[in-house]
Amino acid sequence: MNKDFTFAIKSICFDEDYYPSDNTRITTNFANLARGASRQENLRNTFKMIDNRFNALAHWDNPRGDRYSVKHEIITVEMNVDGGGSHNALPLIEILKTNILDRKTSERIEGIVGNNFSSYVRDYDFSVLLLEHNKNQPGFSTPDDFGALHGKLFKSFVNSNAYRENFAKQPVICLSVSSSKTYHRTANQHPVLGFEYLQDEYSLTDEYFRKMGLKVRYFMPPNSVAPLAFYFAGDLIADYSNLELIGTISTMDTFQKIYRPEIYNANSAAGECYQPSLKHEDFSLTRIVYDREERSRLAIEQGKYAEANFIKPYQAVLQQWSASYAL
Repeated sequence: MNKDFTFAIKSICFDEDYYPSDNTRITTNFANLARGASRQENLRNTFKMIDNRFNALAHWDNPRGDRYSVKHEIITVEMNVDGGGSHNALPLIEILKTNILDRKTSERIEGIVGNNFSSYVRDYDFSVLLLEHNKNQPGFSTPDDFGALHGKLFKSFVNSNAYRENFAKQPVICLSVSSSKTYHRTANQHPVLGFEYLQDEYSLTDEYFRKMGLKVRYFMPPNSVAPLAFYFAGDLIADYSNLELIGTISTMDTFQKIYRPEIYNANSAAGECYQPSLKHEDFSLTRIVYDREERSRLAIEQGKYAEANFIKPYQAVLQQWSASYAL
């Protein structure tokens, strides 16, 4: 057996005309927006929110607040397990790539890859494996080596020729902070990322991403109401320009306002000591339609899909590969 799997990267535009493909995880943020009777209005309002947020943060040399527009690509990563060619490739990961259009100079500036992160194996780990493990347990715990396979698959992809040929920099993934943890504001302030927050212990998601080779820092950007979690491999501040970071902030802050309005569209901002809560009632809704209960149910269905089509059929291959994978 080959020591490394091979990866193929496909890219499509995420714009008002986007329709999710059959291979797309239907719980993915961008796929949710593009479903139902309000799909085009959802998308149009979302992109307007992203552009407005970007221009508010990139305010220098931008007196009218309309200099920049953020363009997005959906990056689908397929993994070939058995050398059988593309017809045997399995959808593994979906991420977003931002590009920034400078209307003043007509320049197209490459943004960050990562942003939103979707993974069938992560669905399996959290919505199938973790639930089964804790079904009859008196307290919460994680299975042995929880997230280890997923972490190795992700690192194998980022270290692959396919990744290096398509992307110049390491990915940055931006997620919501955990509602089970308390965050403390520090005096460290970045002009774009905002105030940095720290927490006393890492969340389960933080530990899961650590196995993917990603560190985490928490920042609350200017005019945001809650910190965001930024997962990265190198140096978050030194490796990326302000415009690159703003592309990620404007995109993911907008998604979080839609999907977690209790936290990210709250009517009061996080203070020096902050614990996010999805039970918070003082918040505003966006005009964008979203069914969170459906999303939770579908995550379980997709986890079972991953189990049936990937984990079980290739269990022996995956175990052998994982055991021999050099970290």
